[in-house]
Parts: sequence; C-alpha cells; structure tokens
Amino acid sequence: MIRKYLLPFVALLGFCFAVWMVVRGAKPVPAAKPVTQPAQSEYRAFVAGAGIVEPASEDIAIGTNLPGIVEKVFVSIGTRVKAGDPLFSIDSRQLDAELAIRQAELKVAQDTVARLKSMPRPEELPPLAAEVGAAEASLGDAKTALALYDGVTDKRAIRQEELDRRRFAVQVAQARLDKAKAALSLTQAGAWKPEIEIAQAQANAAAAQLNAVKTDVDRLTVRAPIDGQVLRVKIRPGEYAQVGPLATSLIVMGKTNPMHVRVDVDEHEAWRVKAGSPAKASVRGNRSIETPLSFVRFEPYVIPKKSLTGESTERVDTRVLQVVYSFEPKDLQIFIGQQMDVFIDAEPYAVEQPVTTTTTNKSGGE
Repeated sequence: MIRKYLLPFVALLGFCFAVWMVVRGAKPVPAAKPVTQPAQSEYRAFVAGAGIVEPASEDIAIGTNLPGIVEKVFVSIGTRVKAGDPLFSIDSRQLDAELAIRQAELKVAQDTVARLKSMPRPEELPPLAAEVGAAEASLGDAKTALALYDGVTDKRAIRQEELDRRRFAVQVAQARLDKAKAALSLTQAGAWKPEIEIAQAQANAAAAQLNAVKTDVDRLTVRAPIDGQVLRVKIRPGEYAQVGPLATSLIVMGKTNPMHVRVDVDEHEAWRVKAGSPAKASVRGNRSIETPLSFVRFEPYVIPKKSLTGESTERVDTRVLQVVYSFEPKDLQIFIGQQMDVFIDAEPYAVEQPVTTTTTNKSGGE
C-alpha cells in the first residue's frame, strides 16, 4: 500500500510545491523607489556631467618658507582673511637673537663711518700746532748756532767736526719741522676718502645682513596670499611645520565668492559643448537647490576621468574635458568639494543622412 499509493502521492506533492516555488520566484521584483528624485534638465538638448565645487582661486595649499615649531595659529576653519593677514607663525627666538647681533654690528659700522667723516677732532689740532711751533723754534736755534760758527773768520779757531755737527743739527731740526707740519696737514685733511668708502661699504654690508635676518623673521609668519576663506587647518601650536610639498597641506584656503564648478564632460560629447553655453547645477540629493551657472573657461587638456560618483552605470575607462563654470553662493547650502549634477545647453546630435548610391548606364547617364 505504501509503495503503491503513498510514495506517488508524496512525489506528486513535491512536484506541485516545486512548480509553485518556480512560479512565485518568476514574478518581477518591483523597482525600489528612489530616496530622492533625480535632477532633470530644462534644456531640449543638453550634456549632463558631474561637477565638483571648488573655490574660484582653486584650492591654495599654504606652506611655510622656513621649517620649525609652530608658535601660534591665528585662524580657524571658516575664517575669512585679507591678503597679508597672518595665518600662523614659527618659533623665532633663534632669529631674534641673530637680529640683535646684526643690529649691534650695523651700529658699530655706522659709528665708524660717522667718526671718519667727522675727522679731524678739534682737540687734535692744538697739540700738533704746538709741535710745529717747537720744531720751528728748534730749527731757529740750530740755525743761529750754525751762523755763529760760520761767522768765525779764523777757521782754525773751531774744529771742522763741530761745524759739521751744527750743520747736521739744522738739517735734523728742519726734518722735524717738516714732519710736524705734515702731521698737522694730515690731521687737518681729515680721513682718507678710500678709507671712508671702505667703512661705508662695511656699513652697507652690515645693513644688508640685518635686512636678511629681518626678512627671515618676517618669513616665519605665514600670511594669506589673497582675500579668501580658510577651508582646512591641519596644523597646531607645538607641531613641526615642514617645507616642501606635503601629503596633507598645513592650511587650505581659497576665494569662495564666487564659487566654481568643475564639470567632467565625456570626450565623446565634448564637441557639443560651446564656449559660453548656459548651464544649471543642482545639489546631489535635493534637486530643488539649484543655481544658474556662468561659463568661465575650458581646461583644454583632456585627462583621464578621476572624479567618480559611484553610480553603477558610470564609465570610468574614458577621458573627460573639464569645463569650469561659476556661480554666486549667496544663501545656498553648497560647500567646497561637494558634487553637483550639471546640465549644459548643447547642440543636438546631428541626424545622419542616408547614404545613396548611383549607377551609371552604358551611355554614361545616371
């Protein structure tokens, strides 16, 4: 009985269950409703692209001229700055000490130039003039003695050696007088011009060294290159600031009014976009937040696509033409680095004309 009736019944029941499961699983799965409605274009013919919001000046990665420990950070994220405003400063104690040394060296060099230019000192002239007077008196005494010996008529009364000594005494006295007059003239003439020029050159060199140290001290304070807004701060007091390109910029800033949108246009549709073409952009996730765009420029170098939206239908093995548009942020809730859906008014696709062929008859007519 079991083999005759029960087993066929169980087999029939399993077959019916399998058919029911197959029929149930073959029903189409209803499409899930989107969380938000996708953006739509108002243009009859358009090119769609994903855009990245960026500052009008593009991102400016702020670096430092000199390495060192950060002493103070003057800004925070979102701070609006003017060109020349300080952003952060590096510890300057070593350069401050060197600055004091250079200032002292410049003071010494300047005082040396002033001393040379003020020569001679009034106190130096009277002693030299007195020496000239003494030399003149000594010369007169020597000449008088020589004249006395020369006036003797009988040369046998004096020795020749004594007469020669009196003559030499006159020459010595004359030499001393010449020396005293030369010393007085030298002092009255003041400092030698080349000596003043050398001292002035040394003072100029000291001033240049002082200015170089002042420049380095000023370079320790990093300032904003343009008017803009601080977008990111990745440096804190006490941290070491390195020079050169970094994986993470110390501070990122840019001009955020107006903002720019960098749109990636597939190279296959690049020919449809013309300079000055109007466009509109809407925020991803809320198509009601939209803004008109003004054409700025083409980036004429076509590059491999790097900015990805993550959509399953997105092509990644392509090259794109980047088109830059601008807009006024006003009160729109739009941030730097945000993705936007952009629609550009473009030329429609050309309608291809059918290819016609002609035949030639034997007489040459068509």
